Amino acid sequence: MKQIILITIMILSFLSANNKLNTSQIILVTTKNWNDNQGILKRYEYTQNHWKQVGKPIHIKLGRNGLGWGIGLHHTPKDAPYIKHEGDGRSPAGIFSLKQAFGYQPFDISYPYQVYKTTHHCVDDINSKFYNKIVDSTKINIDYHSKENMKFAKNYYQYGIAVNHNHFDEDGAIKGRGSCIFIHIKDKPTAGCTVMTPKEIKTLLKWLDKAKNPILIQAPQTISNRLFFQVTHMYP
Repeated sequence: MKQIILITIMILSFLSANNKLNTSQIILVTTKNWNDNQGILKRYEYTQNHWKQVGKPIHIKLGRNGLGWGIGLHHTPKDAPYIKHEGDGRSPAGIFSLKQAFGYQPFDISYPYQVYKTTHHCVDDINSKFYNKIVDSTKINIDYHSKENMKFAKNYYQYGIAVNHNHFDEDGAIKGRGSCIFIHIKDKPTAGCTVMTPKEIKTLLKWLDKAKNPILIQAPQTISNRLFFQVTHMYP
């Protein structure tokens, strides 16, 4: 009995203040350990009163140095072995809502989708008031010296999804805790994003349903299992 209570406390310890996530779509990314820079992505959907896996698992790559706890819909444990910081080459671990999808040209999907131009930048300069935001550089007074170009010659951002790590595109981003985290196209480890092939990202985008409040759960296997249990056992 004590063991059951302890496990329950451990699971609940990951909850944020708003512990009713009310999601019916989950993207689950699992790695073997904190320093692994590749893993498996699975999709789950709540339908007919139970959770079921959708489609085949996708082999993905992550930050070149693995994972670190990010800022999202979870609590970060006090004894966290790794915390996500700007420039650390780690992808954020935890539970995250998803923002807009995006790409280089229109894409016929129901999920909110933004076409970006070469003038759109995602700002990763911690001294900028636009930190962790996407801006149209032709419409602002530029105060940053470092940014991600949202459209360029390579196909990395031809299709992608913005992850709401560290209050992406919102007020309240904590300087230096990481910025511009996306799910997108690439065939090797990244500075902090989660990546896959063009075909796989397009499948993901077509599946997403804004009305189902999709979330990303991303962590090493032992942690991701707890987070997944936490979310799926609080729905509906």
